[in-house]
Amino acid sequence: MNKHKLKLLITRPESAGRDLQNCLQQLGYQSHCQPLFDYQNSASAEQLLALQQQTTRPIVIFISVAAVEFVNKLLPIASWSTQEIVAVGSATSRALQALGINALVPEKHDSEGLLALAPLQQVKNKDVMIIRGNGGRELIAEKLHSRGASVHYFESYRRVWRNYTNELIKTWRQQQINCILITSNALLEFIVNLLDDSDSYWKDNCLWLVASERIAIAAKTMGIRHIVNTNGANSKAIINTLSREKSVDSSDIGRI
Repeated sequence: MNKHKLKLLITRPESAGRDLQNCLQQLGYQSHCQPLFDYQNSASAEQLLALQQQTTRPIVIFISVAAVEFVNKLLPIASWSTQEIVAVGSATSRALQALGINALVPEKHDSEGLLALAPLQQVKNKDVMIIRGNGGRELIAEKLHSRGASVHYFESYRRVWRNYTNELIKTWRQQQINCILITSNALLEFIVNLLDDSDSYWKDNCLWLVASERIAIAAKTMGIRHIVNTNGANSKAIINTLSREKSVDSSDIGRI
C-alpha cells in the first residue's frame, strides 16, 4: 500500500536499485527501478599487480561499492600491503567490512569530506592509490598532488550505458513518477539528455533528489527547478530525505 504521495524513480544499477526499492516498499513508498547503466570489469590482475609494484604501502581510497567488488575479484584486498584504507561513504565501508577490512570513513560522504580526513593531511612523498570506475571527479587527486602525494588511479570497472530512447520517458509519465533520484553528475547528464525532447514537466514540476551539493548546482544550471540535496547516496540519507518530503505530491512540488 502506498502511504506517501511521492513515487520515486530509482536510477541506480540493478542490484543496488532493487535493494533500495525493497527498503522503500517496507516503509510504504512507491518506486520504480530503472537502471540506466551496468558495470563491467575493465582491468586485469596483471595490471593491478604492476601498479602495486610501483607503490610502497599506499593509502588506498575506494570511491564506490563497485570499486571494492571488482578489484577484490582481481586480487583479494585483504592480502594487500597498505598504510590505510579509506572508503568514501558508508556503503563502501560496509562492502569492505564484508571482506574483513576496516576502513576509515569521512563524516561527510563526498570528496571534500574525504580530503578532510587526518591521514590525508600529511601525505608528502606518500603513495595514494584511488580505486574507482572509468572517469569521475579529479578533485581528490588534484588536492593530494598539491599536498605532495604520488597519486595512482586504478579503474577496476566501467559504466556501460543502456541504449534508451525518449520513449522511455513516456512510460515514466504513465507510472506517475514525480520524483527522480540522482546519485552522480553522469546520471544527471544522461537523464537530462533523454528529457531534451520531452515536455517541461520533468524540469518544471518533478522533484529531483540529488546526492550532493555539487550535483544540485549542476541540476540547477540545467534548468531543473525543484531540487533537494539528500547529502549522501546511501539508503539512510535517501529515506531520511523522503520522510521529510512525504506529504508532497506532484501538485505541491512547485511550492518546495
